[in-house]
Amino acid sequence: MRRVLGRVALIGIALLGVGAIYAYRQVASLEVERVTNDVHVLFGVGGNVGVLATERGAVIVDSMTFRMQGARIREIAEKIGGGPVQAIINTHYHQDHTHGNPAFAPGTKVLSTQRTRDYLLHFDASYWDGASAGTLPNETFAEAHELEVGGKTIRLQHLGRGHTGGDLVVLFVEDRVLHTGDLFVNGRYPRIDLEAGGSLREWDATLDRVMALDFDRVIPGHGPVSDREGIRAFQRFLRELWSLAETAAREGKSLEEALKLPGFTADAGYETISVPLVFKRDRSSVIRRAWEEATGAVGAEQVPARPVEGRGGAS
Repeated sequence: MRRVLGRVALIGIALLGVGAIYAYRQVASLEVERVTNDVHVLFGVGGNVGVLATERGAVIVDSMTFRMQGARIREIAEKIGGGPVQAIINTHYHQDHTHGNPAFAPGTKVLSTQRTRDYLLHFDASYWDGASAGTLPNETFAEAHELEVGGKTIRLQHLGRGHTGGDLVVLFVEDRVLHTGDLFVNGRYPRIDLEAGGSLREWDATLDRVMALDFDRVIPGHGPVSDREGIRAFQRFLRELWSLAETAAREGKSLEEALKLPGFTADAGYETISVPLVFKRDRSSVIRRAWEEATGAVGAEQVPARPVEGRGGAS
């Protein structure tokens, strides 16, 4: 019996080892796609990373989920971006877009909205203790900011609430490429972060302002590279979802009743995003968040205006 148990234990350890190796490879693996001659996107475990090549070096947008990914992003960006990383831009505070920052040298220029910096220190303070504090956003703004790097113009704008209350979009002006962060996710269920100022009610109008910008190609926060039609399709999804939520709130329906309401079809083909035992983003989760906003069950006013110690988040 002891021999049998010993063999079972060894098999279990071996399986855990194989699983760990697989997980490591998944995290370490990054796929590179060219969008224009000077703009590339990196896909991996976390939000999509934009890389702009300039005469002075690379500018990157977001840094994925793990420090080891940040190191790999830095390595790739320096090869395809024309030299050392000149700046990191964080589109919003979620860990799958920011936790790779500490792989870069402390003091590297890191840009975000002021709200994003506040959310990082409110919801994710423990991660940014010690040495990691050196790659917190150190150049922030409220509504708009523009920088020139190596002959390239990078225009950053906060255009309203949506995914969170602090999202920015990044326009690579000469290349006519827009990085939206999670204000646009392509073919996947989004997170509606009500606790950090997100709003389904306002999201569609925010994207109307995004559509007024001058661009051809779009790097979404998650999913494949797209274009204007991709954003329009996502807007249809948002409008249908909010219409369902408004109907449920107006008629006093419970969440269980809201989940059964007809008329929400714009999510056909959408992929579920999940991490076992951590989160699951699917049809029912976005309906729940929409219902919570429409009925007033959850609101952004629950978050203090200035940072205090808190928790982290993803996507």
